[in-house]
Order: sequence, then C-alpha cells, then structure tokens
Amino acid sequence: MNFKRFYAVFKARNLEFIREKSTLGWNIIFPAFLLVAFAVIFSGDGQAVYKIGVLQDNIVKQAGEQALEQVARQAKKKPVFLQTKHINFIEYRNKSLAQLKLSQHNIDLLIDFNEQKYWVNETSPKSYLVEKIFLAEHLSFSRLLATGNKIRYVDWALPGILGMNMMFSCLFGVGYVIVRYRKNSVLKRLKATPLSAFEFVSAQLMSRLFLVMSMIVIVYTGCNYIFDFYMLGSYFDLFLIATLGAFTLITMGLLVACRSKSEELTGGLLNVLSWPMIVLSGVWFSLEGAPHSVKVFAEFLPLTHLVAGARKVITEGASLVDISYHITALLVMSTVFLSLGSYLFSWNAER
Repeated sequence: MNFKRFYAVFKARNLEFIREKSTLGWNIIFPAFLLVAFAVIFSGDGQAVYKIGVLQDNIVKQAGEQALEQVARQAKKKPVFLQTKHINFIEYRNKSLAQLKLSQHNIDLLIDFNEQKYWVNETSPKSYLVEKIFLAEHLSFSRLLATGNKIRYVDWALPGILGMNMMFSCLFGVGYVIVRYRKNSVLKRLKATPLSAFEFVSAQLMSRLFLVMSMIVIVYTGCNYIFDFYMLGSYFDLFLIATLGAFTLITMGLLVACRSKSEELTGGLLNVLSWPMIVLSGVWFSLEGAPHSVKVFAEFLPLTHLVAGARKVITEGASLVDISYHITALLVMSTVFLSLGSYLFSWNAER
C-alpha cells in the first residue's frame, strides 16, 4: 500500500465533502433537528407505557342544580388509579368503539368505573400486564373479554411494516438513481436524444412502481402462507390503496431529486422525510391518545394515509368508500409532488 496515494485520496475526499457547503451543513443540522423534534414531541414526565380506555359517565341526564351537584360529587370521587404515572388514560363515550379499539390493540385495557367492569384483550401482552397493575387496586371489578374479532399484533403491524418497506424503496430507489444519473452526466447525454423529460420521468416512476408492487405482492403472499394473516376486506381494495400509496411516495422521491446532484444531500433530505413517517405514521404503535398537534402533523405524511387505509381494509373490512378520505389525501399529495417534480426537473447539474 502506497501511503502517499492513500493520503491523497483521503485528503481529496475530505476536501470535497467540506467544500460542499450544503452537504456539510445538512450533516450538522439534521441530527440537531432530530434531537429537538424528539425532545418537543416526547417531552413530559416520562412517556406513557400503556394506554387505558375509560368509559365516561353518560348516565347524568338530570337538569338544573341536581346535575351540577352530581358532577361535582363524581369529580371528587375520581379514582386514584387514574393518577398512575406512565399510563395514558383515554376517555370514550361509545362503548362499542372503545371495545373495537381494544380488540385491535389501539388501547391495552378498557375500564368502566361506574359499573365496576373492565375489558381485556387476551391476545395482547400489554393487556395482560396492565390488568395486573389495575387489579392491585381494584379486585372487586368484573372481568370481561373484548367483543368483536380479536387480531394478533402481527396482523395489526402488517400494514405498517410493509408500508415502511415500500417507503424506503420508493424514496431512495427513485431519489438516488436520478441523482446518480445526473452526477455521472447520464442525464446530460439523454438530453441530447429525442427523449423528453416527461418520458424519462414517467418511465422512472412506472418502473419503480412495478418493482415495488411486485416485491410487496411476493412478500405478502409468502408471509401469508406462513402466518395466515387476518383479512376482513377485499384484496383488490388493499392492492389499490397500496399502489396509490407507493405512487405518492415515488413522486415525493422525484421531487427531492428533481434538481440535486449531491447524493449526500439527497440522502439527508430523504432521511428527514422518512424518519417522521416511521415515528408518526402509526407504523409500530397507534397514535391513539397522542397530542392533537402530532395527529394534525401526521395527516400531512403520505405513509399515514397508506398505513391507516390498508389497516382499515385488513382489520375492519373497510371498502373504498370507507377509506375515501385517505384515497383523496394520497391523490392530492401525488398530484402536487408530481407537478412540482416535473416542473422543477433539470437534466443538468443543480442550479
């Protein structure tokens, strides 16, 4: 090994990285941004380990002063258990809805303090553990099982896992390829041919969509043979929402890479898009009980609508009409991303 040649290449690469101000700045700003974002989102006196649904009292139908007095008495009799740390208590007025949330692992326990009853999901490890905590203070409550079709955690997490895999394949598969083409002057050579920008972009989008959906179908089919996934809805509806979600993510990757020629900068931009979606799109855990501002922000993430729509088809048997909100959101996002990406697309280097 020639140390001089090694040092020359080592020095050249370091200077190349340092002189590219955008990449250098991004590598400094992005980690700091993540730390600040997580500190704000997950601030507070520790995070809730469990989520417990509490049925609100709806039996107060009296009028006038008697109703106010009864509400005041109930406020004073607030159970001590509701002050337990590291448990997020979520109020529900609809018992059927709360039981559905419990059966689908969105909450870990459901309690009715007025009738002294509680419901558990026997397929949920968290439900088992939080029941033990609850019984340490309330042994007299009647134990009931969650009504409806119970699902395994793997069935609940399936849309999120596949959606996350699609997200990485769509974003990085399109973004890195186009940036590499531009950096290696492949796009510059293609510009000299009769190929138009629309034809090139359309071919890239359709190619990535075909590959992503083919891989997802193979993975789902193979894993379904092993795990026998829970499925209430239509496979056609599931395929449609998955295809639309993949197309939206691909157009997002196109928008990021439409002008850049730096692979490092593009990787940083794709990371800043993918990480919030991993955390806030319901991939690994439900946003039930999360702050309202977090839920609003999650609505602007394509993966949120992909996962939520697919999960409703799988676990609730929802039709395309039932998930029309998620379909509309994905259509709007893909239109915006594709329009901006096509308009800003450049064959040459970043300007």
